[in-house]
Amino acid sequence: MSSSNKGPVIIITGTPGTGKTTHAELLAQESPVPLKHINVGEMVKQKNLYEAFDEEWQSYTVDEDKLLDELEPLASAGGIILDWHTCEIFPERWADLVVVLRCDHTKLWDRLEKRNYPLKKIQENNEAEIMEVVLDEARSSYPQEIVVELQSERTEDLESNIQRIMQWIEAWKEDRDLA
Repeated sequence: MSSSNKGPVIIITGTPGTGKTTHAELLAQESPVPLKHINVGEMVKQKNLYEAFDEEWQSYTVDEDKLLDELEPLASAGGIILDWHTCEIFPERWADLVVVLRCDHTKLWDRLEKRNYPLKKIQENNEAEIMEVVLDEARSSYPQEIVVELQSERTEDLESNIQRIMQWIEAWKEDRDLA
């Protein structure tokens, strides 16, 4: 558990297209404690925390050391939501809650097509979702009790997921007498 009294460190992860950024933005707006949303992919681009751009995959090869150095003071301070398609890179000590968003692969395919992803990237991400790659990463990298798998297919899912996470934050606050 992070030692912060300012707010928890919440990791929202999942295959691209599962709704991580939408969840993180809404949670940052509605949270009972101040939470800063960090879109890790955007941070990588903006702060040049990458080694190269992979044309075939249309994505950046992240410099993990630079990224972790950039995030360490933010994670230490607490009160952040890390939004990224992978989670095992983040040290276990950072995370108070790891939310893995899941989506039916046919819905996911449609979402990625709308983003104009190359076919190979759509196929790869779809296979990753079917094979539960991100969920397995989360479960092997963090204590079972802090990893939560949530469906993210409809607006109703988004609303109930945000409510659930806010209830968790309230409990987190009470455990630390921050209420």
